Amino acid sequence: MRAASVSDFRELARRRLPNIFFEYIDGGSYAEVTLRRNVEDIEALALRQRVMRDMRELDMSVQTLGQTLKMPVGLAPVGMAGMYASRGECQAMRAASAAGVPMCLSTVSVCSIEEVAATGTAPWFQLYMLKDRGYMKSLLERAKAAGCPVLVFTVDLPLPGSRYRDVRSGFTGGTALQQALTQAKDGILHPAWTWDLFMRGQPHTLGSVQDAVKEGSRVTDFLAWIARNFDRSVTWADIDWVRQHWDGPIVVKGVLDVEDARAAVKAGAQGLVVSNHGGRQLDGVRSSISALGPIAEAVGGDLEVYMDGGVRSGLDVLKALALGAKACFVGRAWAWALGAGGQPAVARMLDIIRAELAVAMVLTGCNNARDAGRELIDRA
Repeated sequence: MRAASVSDFRELARRRLPNIFFEYIDGGSYAEVTLRRNVEDIEALALRQRVMRDMRELDMSVQTLGQTLKMPVGLAPVGMAGMYASRGECQAMRAASAAGVPMCLSTVSVCSIEEVAATGTAPWFQLYMLKDRGYMKSLLERAKAAGCPVLVFTVDLPLPGSRYRDVRSGFTGGTALQQALTQAKDGILHPAWTWDLFMRGQPHTLGSVQDAVKEGSRVTDFLAWIARNFDRSVTWADIDWVRQHWDGPIVVKGVLDVEDARAAVKAGAQGLVVSNHGGRQLDGVRSSISALGPIAEAVGGDLEVYMDGGVRSGLDVLKALALGAKACFVGRAWAWALGAGGQPAVARMLDIIRAELAVAMVLTGCNNARDAGRELIDRA
């Protein structure tokens, strides 16, 4: 099947990936109410079709935090992407760079900061507040040395949400032996993935935190270390600590409330991502798109406002721009594409979003992505 949409990449990834890894990226927390809301609330928004507007000139580019993006889209941080395709984060970075959009590298990536930066383009770097401040400081130093232009500080994960699919698939829970047997069976049933990952994709560690973990070498050992090191005591005052060790732009990721957005401004952030962690943390909260408008209205003049969660097409991107986002970050979309076919599939996914965004802009009379506003949403 040749993918024509983001949902097609999801199906292709489902066929190619072992069940444990497909369910890990595809699922949300608890009953997945927020996961569904993210998509459904964007779908419920209607664009306002306008015609006869002279759309010969079309400009999708946006400027943000000292960078020019060829379209208002970026790749959101996705953990363990290097388990979906050989050296997956590097493949995704190359696709993003060719498309002229940023990629944000997860703390829990298989490929290290340095390996991804060696592709020729340094990623934005995503960081959690960890109890081990010494290791956090070293990560910030490494990100700076690698040339990462932006730090994305994720604040909505003081502890991991409960993800039922991961338990059912055997990815979490059970004994180490049970997990190993499940993973071995999954690998045997997916030979193309096994060949790609185990012949060309090793080592399978979380590269950026590899030195911190002494008690094991499996991916699950690294994830367990991260989970133990999430810091529940973090407050807005801790942004000051981050600023002491990072002199570039800071983007706070995981904001859904207007008061928290105002707090991010007071803390000195240069941007924020309206996000509920893709429906993977606190289930039952509002969708990202429903929170976007009020937050953009409250603080959009003070910092850059981005959004992630539920974005599945270029049409969705334009809806988010209309409600005040400077750009959208897609997570599952690129993870599915990577799992479906590596770098070429990620590049194809970005091309699809670009083409869809062009149609949406032309048929709403929006010549310039920077001028998108609420007038593009049909209020009837």
